Amino acid sequence: MSIPFIDAIRSYLQGDGAVILPEMELVLFGLGIMLIDFWIEEKEKYLNAGLALAGAIFSGATLWMLRGKITLSGGVLVGFHESAVVDGFVLFFGILFLASTALVILLSVKYLEIEKEQEGEYYALLLFACVGMMLMASGIDLIVMFLGLETMALSFYILTGFLRREKRSNEAALKYVLLGAFSSGILAYGFSLLYGLSASTNIGSIGAALGQRNQLVGAIVRSQQPGAAGEQMRQLIAARMPMALHLDPFTLQLLPILAFVLVLVGLLFKVAAVPFHQWAPDVYEGAPTPVTAYISIASKTASFALLLRLLLVVFSVSQETWIYVIAGVAIASLTWGNLAALTQTNVKRLLAYSSISHVGYILLGLVAWDGSTRTLNENAATGIAYYLFAYVFMTAGAFAVIIVLRQKGLIGEELDDLNGLYQRSPTAALLLLIFMLSLAGIPPTAGFMGKYFIFLSLIETHHPLLALFAVLYIVPALYYYFRIVAHAWLKQPGEAPRPVMTSAQAVALAVTVFVSLAGGLYPEPFYKLAHYAFGR
Repeated sequence: MSIPFIDAIRSYLQGDGAVILPEMELVLFGLGIMLIDFWIEEKEKYLNAGLALAGAIFSGATLWMLRGKITLSGGVLVGFHESAVVDGFVLFFGILFLASTALVILLSVKYLEIEKEQEGEYYALLLFACVGMMLMASGIDLIVMFLGLETMALSFYILTGFLRREKRSNEAALKYVLLGAFSSGILAYGFSLLYGLSASTNIGSIGAALGQRNQLVGAIVRSQQPGAAGEQMRQLIAARMPMALHLDPFTLQLLPILAFVLVLVGLLFKVAAVPFHQWAPDVYEGAPTPVTAYISIASKTASFALLLRLLLVVFSVSQETWIYVIAGVAIASLTWGNLAALTQTNVKRLLAYSSISHVGYILLGLVAWDGSTRTLNENAATGIAYYLFAYVFMTAGAFAVIIVLRQKGLIGEELDDLNGLYQRSPTAALLLLIFMLSLAGIPPTAGFMGKYFIFLSLIETHHPLLALFAVLYIVPALYYYFRIVAHAWLKQPGEAPRPVMTSAQAVALAVTVFVSLAGGLYPEPFYKLAHYAFGR
């Protein structure tokens, strides 16, 4: 017997609904957590974490099952009047977002118990933030992208100030809200200019409109040159578009340039690139440590996914100009991130500055364009994806060790709190060493392979000086990462208690250390996954 309502739902899920089915599952689980939280006792609050973890797993399984539909649809599944897609890019980044969410859920259970903040909305907000990130990756419409960005950002604002009784958490949340709202306003203004220039919010249509505008500017410039070629171009324009002869090329390019600058500034704030990084150290230090890890790995990865979509589709026609801007920001991020990290005594602030330097390495990959194909170099595209993949797991692992150190009466965030960790917990000290080696880019770790592909792409596209700068900046990184190792391995332990690792924390650490080592020892499957992200 056919039931119209059920048939309508089934038809929807086989059509447009399939594009956002993983996100819908996360929303349902998030709402379920907020409802169930009212019914369960204090001692059963861990069930919230279990339900959130189940939501991430279900969503990941659904996302992975969409591969078949993508193959049948020619490599891309489009829905909602070309507003959202599911392709290799979305699958890759979606898996990263869900993996980040699952790791943070596992690391949060004991931490929230110690902080006495075992509220169900914490896990619901993690899932809602993940929904925003997935929309940022799957959106090919400016409105969808912006909605995804703000869904993620609003969730993070609340999560940053989740420790309501701690002054520094409240201050960090306030700074994050004010600066985040300012950057979102700038980005929205850039999006409005793009809409005005193209009369469309679809990024493919916007890219085509900017390409036509660029061709017109080139024709006007050639028509103003002396000689037969200039005269021929003037006659051609006079026949097809006589009004264009009276247009100024600089004026025509002014609005596209302004739109690019506004969009880039808004997104550079989200990835914490210099000079828009000021929020990162304070937010990293003040937020609950699992939230700090989530902002560091998931928010940054999602913002890069959005940046890649816009640069490779909307602004690809002007890449010969903006790669110099990106290169300058990358070198500034490498310089300031590494130098500022040298003097830090708080581990979370140190990792905040080091994350800024990692942004510099990833941005360098965007400089490596292939002049013959006018697309991103193959090794650059793979390198960016591989670097982000490695960054998620090695950074999550580093924060996981700090979370393990959090005991009643001990914050565990200062370098001195790591003193004698090897004697107190050899396993934690060994894991910390592996994560620091990977973050520094030392073989045989995943961090090394990520840097290798970036350096290779710079050399292949004739940017040896940038590659040299990037290699040299590994030296200060080695110093401050090994400061952490020295405190853990060489210093004498004080009165700090022996860290106690829960089962959930052990699972998270096992996953992160496995990927950090396997990505360097046997990179082929991870390389294929990164390759798949860009449909190469």
